[in-house]
Amino acid sequence: MKILVTNDDGIHAFGLNLLKEVCSAVAEEVWVVAPDREQSGASRSVTLHKPLRPVRRGETEFQVDGTPTDCILMALGSLLPSAPDFVFSGINHGPNLGEDVLYSGTVAGAMEGLAQGIPGIALSLAGRHGEMLEGDRDWIETLVKLAIDRKRFPPGMLLNVNIPPIPGHEIKGMRVTTLGKRVYEGALVDAEDRWGRRVHWIGGGKLSWSGGDDCDFKAIEDGFISITPLHTDLTDYSHLEEVRGWDLEG
Repeated sequence: MKILVTNDDGIHAFGLNLLKEVCSAVAEEVWVVAPDREQSGASRSVTLHKPLRPVRRGETEFQVDGTPTDCILMALGSLLPSAPDFVFSGINHGPNLGEDVLYSGTVAGAMEGLAQGIPGIALSLAGRHGEMLEGDRDWIETLVKLAIDRKRFPPGMLLNVNIPPIPGHEIKGMRVTTLGKRVYEGALVDAEDRWGRRVHWIGGGKLSWSGGDDCDFKAIEDGFISITPLHTDLTDYSHLEEVRGWDLEG
């Protein structure tokens, strides 16, 4: 069993190294190919206008001056001697719930693996203090073991996992969830730089959530690990016939 590990918090992130250690306990071979710096919000962006320079950090570890998607493309196309069985991305220092999956570099890492035919899991801590993950090792190892059991992992699917920001012994269990709805208010801040020029900060603001009892943020709120199956097909099948009925001839 060969596992490829990446993330979007960068090669030095606590969550990445803990995930590598957990994977090494259950797999014969673990490779790490991760960005050299934080790439949060990178989504599935690809670096097209400059060359990428991987730096070897160990026998099976590289850092790349690019995005999580770049890392997976380089790992599969050049750096690894053969394809891995799984891609694990994370563990992110921060939640990836609801629409965050569309922005997340963590989810993008696992999704790029899936696009290349390799199943995977994106893992995030729904809090900012990555060191809390130390108490979650048993839960994380359980998830990794479940994933590498092929009978439990359908093709064309990745799992988006969020761990509640509470001590591991207080986690109540795992729930299979849907994506909730999240809204940021006041996430764009107007300001001036030191020369009086107008600038804008994107991020922060007031966060609100909505969704049913089976959604991801509700599971986190209730003290459960949230597990949401995702796939790359964004087609809205429920409205195909409606759009086909439009007068497309003008």
